[in-house]
Amino acid sequence: MHLKITHTSVYDYHKPVEINPHQIFLKPLERNYLEIKNYQLEVSPVPVGINERNSIEDNSYFQVWFTGETEKLITKTSFEAISTPFNPFSFLVDHWFIDQVDFNKEVPFSYLKQDLPILSAYLLDEGAIELKKYCLDRLTQKEPISFLTTLNADIHANWEHIIREEENLWSPSKTFDEKKGSCRDLSWMMIQMLRGVGLAARFVSGYAFNPEMDEGHELHAWVEVYLPGAGWLGIDPNLGLLTDEHYIPLACSFLPGNTLPIHGTYGGKDLEMAKLSTEVIIEVI
Repeated sequence: MHLKITHTSVYDYHKPVEINPHQIFLKPLERNYLEIKNYQLEVSPVPVGINERNSIEDNSYFQVWFTGETEKLITKTSFEAISTPFNPFSFLVDHWFIDQVDFNKEVPFSYLKQDLPILSAYLLDEGAIELKKYCLDRLTQKEPISFLTTLNADIHANWEHIIREEENLWSPSKTFDEKKGSCRDLSWMMIQMLRGVGLAARFVSGYAFNPEMDEGHELHAWVEVYLPGAGWLGIDPNLGLLTDEHYIPLACSFLPGNTLPIHGTYGGKDLEMAKLSTEVIIEVI
């Protein structure tokens, strides 16, 4: 699959403002099935400095800084993505991880002690009892893949996927009670369910190409869960599928807010809320 992706973001501040240093998380992450070519980033106003860096969770980003004032901040990225089809079920989970599942424990799954310092952030849950119970009710066998695919299919079938223009993220309990949510709401709810039973999970933001859509592409959100032996496994509760070559990740984090495509602030007098507009175009080459 060969795609060309163009992503434009416009922040309108309504009046001249001073822009503080920004971080732009709009470069695809490395994946063994994915090749990125001809990547370009354009920023207006032209920054006085730009440097590519890596975050604490090893997400690639561009640090940019400015002088003077501007009424708008515009970023535009374009690149070609060449992805190779693969079987998302082609992996093995370490036997010890399966054998240690204990249905009598409050938290059935557990990891090696030496891995917990790294995984601890991805195990933080909000303690929502109803989410944990829903998850435990579907944990009927030790094999984690069957459990994950069942939970994923249930969320897809029982929660309505909606489009929300607001930038805020619903709490997992609100999404659970409303029986609906955006892709990011459903993903965050599923992450809390998984963490409640002891599975390390993180939030992923990126592009998910649907060949049946000619337009209307936007940033997408999904989940990755860590399984020893298999590594980070991508799951999309919005479609009820494991992620495949159609998914192009931009950032992964234990917190959804860390995956926002643009981070930064601005200053001045009598500030108004900036208006954000975005456009994502995905073309097949």
